[in-house]
Amino acid sequence: MNILLSVLVIFAFAFVGPFVGKYAEKFSGWILALVPLSVFLWFAGFIPEISGGEVFNESHVWVSYLGINMSFYLDGLSLLFALIITGVGTFIMIYGGGYLAGDPNIGRFYFSILLFMGSMLGVVLADNIIALFIFWELTSISSYLLIGYYHEKEESRKSALQALIVTGSGGLAMLAGFIILSIITGTMEISEMFSQSLAVSEHPWYLGMLILVLLGAFTKSAQFPFHFWLPGAMAAPTPVSAYLHSATMVKAGVYLMARLNPVLGGTIEWTYIVTIVGAITMVVGSWLALAHTDLKKVLAYSTVMALGTLTMLIGLGHEYAVKAIAVFILGHSLYKGALFMVAGTVDHEAGTRDVNLISGLRKTMPITATFGCIAALSMAGMAPLLGFIGKELVYEAALSANVFPMALITVAVLANIAVVASSGIVAIRPFFGEYKEHDKHVHEAPASMWIGPAVLSVLSIIFGILPFLIDGTIISKAAASVAGTPELVVSLSLWHGINAALILSVVTFLSGVAVYIFWNSFRDSRGFQGYSSVFGEAPRKGYENWLSGTLSLAAAQTRFFQNGYLRHYLLTVLSFFVIVTGFTLVTKTDVVMAASFTDIMFYEWVIAGVIMIAGLAAVLAGSGLVAIAALGVVGYSISLLYIMFSAPDLAITQVLVETLTVILVALVLIHIPKFSTFTSTASKVRDAVIAGATGLIVTLIILAVLTVEFDPFMTEYFAENSYVVAHGRNIVNVILVDFRALDTFGEIVVIGVAGVGVYGLIKLGKKMIHKEEETTV
Repeated sequence: MNILLSVLVIFAFAFVGPFVGKYAEKFSGWILALVPLSVFLWFAGFIPEISGGEVFNESHVWVSYLGINMSFYLDGLSLLFALIITGVGTFIMIYGGGYLAGDPNIGRFYFSILLFMGSMLGVVLADNIIALFIFWELTSISSYLLIGYYHEKEESRKSALQALIVTGSGGLAMLAGFIILSIITGTMEISEMFSQSLAVSEHPWYLGMLILVLLGAFTKSAQFPFHFWLPGAMAAPTPVSAYLHSATMVKAGVYLMARLNPVLGGTIEWTYIVTIVGAITMVVGSWLALAHTDLKKVLAYSTVMALGTLTMLIGLGHEYAVKAIAVFILGHSLYKGALFMVAGTVDHEAGTRDVNLISGLRKTMPITATFGCIAALSMAGMAPLLGFIGKELVYEAALSANVFPMALITVAVLANIAVVASSGIVAIRPFFGEYKEHDKHVHEAPASMWIGPAVLSVLSIIFGILPFLIDGTIISKAAASVAGTPELVVSLSLWHGINAALILSVVTFLSGVAVYIFWNSFRDSRGFQGYSSVFGEAPRKGYENWLSGTLSLAAAQTRFFQNGYLRHYLLTVLSFFVIVTGFTLVTKTDVVMAASFTDIMFYEWVIAGVIMIAGLAAVLAGSGLVAIAALGVVGYSISLLYIMFSAPDLAITQVLVETLTVILVALVLIHIPKFSTFTSTASKVRDAVIAGATGLIVTLIILAVLTVEFDPFMTEYFAENSYVVAHGRNIVNVILVDFRALDTFGEIVVIGVAGVGVYGLIKLGKKMIHKEEETTV
């Protein structure tokens, strides 16, 4: 078993994808679909063992001295997500190949979607929290590329940046929470944290850590008030929306909460925060869907509702809730992935997604209409589809809630009423009614664009009619993982008799039909428009105002600090250094700065005197050449000190650098006007005080450091290994070119880049001078 390999394979093919898109354009989607399909089949092979109660751990040493491993944990929950990611991903690759056929940038799509797929797979499989965070951020970066696929459009660029900022900011908060959690538990492995839930919940840092982790989850899974970024991300191509915004990325936050439920859950804080946020998101998102006529916007807000439902269930955490979580995750991925693809197919063939402009498409697109309606029925929670079982379990969970039971069941019913109406919008409006003529010749989409909705919709039927295919295997083990127990019996069926959940389902359906019938007048009503403005537009405008304020503050700071005068830059940096470092040195340290001057030889005092005189001469010099010459004396004097303390290699380096610096600066100064007096006496005094304070603090720091007993470990290590490992006798050189080879290489690259920049400026200057001369002539 090699879980890491399954992730790396997808990453590797991300770099192959552009070439496949270029040289096998017509069949590129089908060819690349073999990658996630192969990984799906490999993970499917674990179903019998996982169903039998086994879990799999895999660990590879990564950053050993920090205790960071590239470790993975495969149980029921991670297997469920892995199968969804690769299974739905297979059809997304096929669909994307058809949807973007002829697009010159399709190779970029393949690269980004496979990069995201591998990242998402890493998120749900990672056991080490730092590895999880790395994969988490990779999903944010790759989704930024995908949402901004149509980068020539301002809306796409704006939406991509919005998603990146919101989810990226939450990710940074989550990282801080992870670090605190690792400090509390003493480990970075999630599987090792499961047994420490009591210690975590009783720790005084628990609440702060919990809020930080939940911020990461809430922003990623578009929980209120961060839900606005998800509908905005509909600027992405439909294959992206069908994958990221229904089955995978937006569920990353849900996965994180479900995975950490055994560690962080069960407390009052967890229950109240997660349940309330989920319930609010659930009802807000469901009704906002009715404010739009764009199919993708309707589906996006209904996805917000589904994510809120899952979050609420995780907050409740009891037996009915964890069963509902597993079923709802699978059911939602099946019908929502299908519906997004259907919406994209309609747009692709009819040229619009606005339901006010299309109708009667079942006559020209019968296959798409059939599977779109099946998926919509599952979203509405109609029997005998899997969506019905999921909705029934949600009602059972709300009825069994130990906090706010009446409020939660009311919220659940209200939200599902809106979902029934939304299902009618996406199924009935485009495909039924009188056929409307379009500028494009509407016809059935190619097989690559309806095979995905077909398979996903049929699976909704199969798992609904035959739930025993999944309840005792993947569903029960996923639910057990969320609950933090080794075993949890799950028995799914369509019929449980006439009970409260069934009655609520009937009420929901009838009410949803009524809302759909009066949807047009309801959507245009002043009250609903106010609701849409408060809960839909206000959070988005709040984000835009925050971003605008941040940019304005940055611009003001830049105008103040980056004003074009080097002396002001130095003044600011050194003043900050004096204040912060000096305050810390005086008030926060107990170091006794003891220095002995008795063993300093006479000639060493002479050299020190020469350095002081040369430094003073550089400050008081009235000529740039005199100043640089004085500084050269300082440098050469320091090289003498190196020689006296048996460091001839450093002395040679210092002499060479000093000589080169003096010559180059002198050559430059020849072409610069002579010194003139512009600075007032007060400014000179200010500069002298800051310079003196800087020198004093640096001196005090050095004296304080001399009193600290150094650990000889690194010295002994380099002395012992320089020749044996790096085959060099000069320890300093070996450190620079072997042990710190990457650092040295980076420094060389920086110098090279700076040199290229200078060369470019010189060439540009010559061209400008030449143009001016031609203009003059």
